[in-house]
Amino acid sequence: MDLYSMFCCGRVSDRRERGKKQQTWRVFSLKELHAATNNFNYDNKLGEGGFGSVYWGQLWDGSQVTNMQIAVKRLKNWSNKADLEFAVEVEILARVRHKNLLSLRGYCAEGQERLIVYDYMPNLSLLSHLHGQHSAECLLDWNRRMSIAVGASDGIAYLHHQSTPHIIHRDIKASNVLLDSNFQARVADFGFAKLIPDGATHVTTRVKGTLGYLAPEYAMLGKANESCDVYSFGILLLELASGRKPLEKLSATVKRSITDWALPLVCERKFGELADPKLNGKYVEEELKRLILVALVCANSLPEKRPTMLEVVDLLKGISKEKLAELENLELFKSPQAADYNDGASVAEDSSDFISEEKDFKPEKNEERG
Repeated sequence: MDLYSMFCCGRVSDRRERGKKQQTWRVFSLKELHAATNNFNYDNKLGEGGFGSVYWGQLWDGSQVTNMQIAVKRLKNWSNKADLEFAVEVEILARVRHKNLLSLRGYCAEGQERLIVYDYMPNLSLLSHLHGQHSAECLLDWNRRMSIAVGASDGIAYLHHQSTPHIIHRDIKASNVLLDSNFQARVADFGFAKLIPDGATHVTTRVKGTLGYLAPEYAMLGKANESCDVYSFGILLLELASGRKPLEKLSATVKRSITDWALPLVCERKFGELADPKLNGKYVEEELKRLILVALVCANSLPEKRPTMLEVVDLLKGISKEKLAELENLELFKSPQAADYNDGASVAEDSSDFISEEKDFKPEKNEERG
């Protein structure tokens, strides 16, 4: 039995036995996916990264009348390590069902080919709208941004608190928040995810992730738990509100984190200066303030001072006015403490080949797809 079968298929079979009605995925043949993606044509490519490439495709039903649009992740290089990551992602996607998590349609494991099939998201990723091919179109108005923030937080809170066992994502970032036809957020890409055993406070593992989003204790010590995702989500919220990237290059050798830029402005209560200029001043002031305060508390360098994702959901929804007032009065926001905000980039940048920088892939011919 190969590694994939041992790690994944047995558990998925258990899930099948518990109730066939729960199963919404299937095994695809390589021939099917070649046909769906026009032989993995470059014009169908949606994005690429260290893992491989993602392609747009269509599945036709028997009548040739209707079709389903899909996204197919094709792993670049086969190895035992890649096989394990593939198995982890399929296992986790088969476990979870939430409106703000990307749904698994199926997988293919033939020879050395490893492919995962998902629902296609017509509005691509949050990254593409903030910094990439759709950024000039200004499609993210304030209401959509707040909806994305709340939706993504709901999805991550499900992983941390409702999934059994609990799951940490380990790569929360703008390119891993996909947007459906209504701009609703779907958290995606579970290749780096970890299952947290009952009673465990953390798992110690090799550092993986993206510069600018890494919690300092994780970047330096490899200790991963739910709080690391909270930190990454805080960075994502700042990015969503401001339109800035997590790391800004000030010179050839100097980078400034988004928290180092934002915190002094918050201490001076200049929340308006943190808003994305593409919004043209069209935002709800109280919501912007709430989003920024929650973001910076999530991105606290001390993990014990970060909220849980359930608390983040409530804060973003404005459920507790008292807690929001408490946030604003934290010592953190009384004087600039930019030095406390270090995402571990200087420590981790050259320490692991699994750490990457966030980049947007810009296909030449995908704009027509909707």
